[in-house]
Amino acid sequence: MTPLAVGEAAARSGWSPRMLRYLERTGLVVPGRAASGYRLYGLRELNQLRALADLRRRFDVDLDELAFALRLHREPRLRHAVETWLAGTDAPSTSSPAPEWVEWEQRKHERLLAA
Repeated sequence: MTPLAVGEAAARSGWSPRMLRYLERTGLVVPGRAASGYRLYGLRELNQLRALADLRRRFDVDLDELAFALRLHREPRLRHAVETWLAGTDAPSTSSPAPEWVEWEQRKHERLLAA
């Protein structure tokens, strides 16, 4: 297959040229480049675009969510920070399951509910 310029790729994939540029900026679909600098979409990128549209429909996810998931995959420090936050701790610790401020908030809410 001959690689397609952004306008042709947009027409074939159902995405707008503007959206294709956004997808490239976020790293979700990165086309090759011609020597002149033009974006070139091959079969791989067109398949990625179709699969991305299907993924969004099936799981009801937005592009910014997928872009963030890609960042989590590529940036171990960010992934660790998010996992730590999701676990409700400031730092991994085996001695205390939650930091003091979390325990204090939990006790406060228990008192409010009991009142």
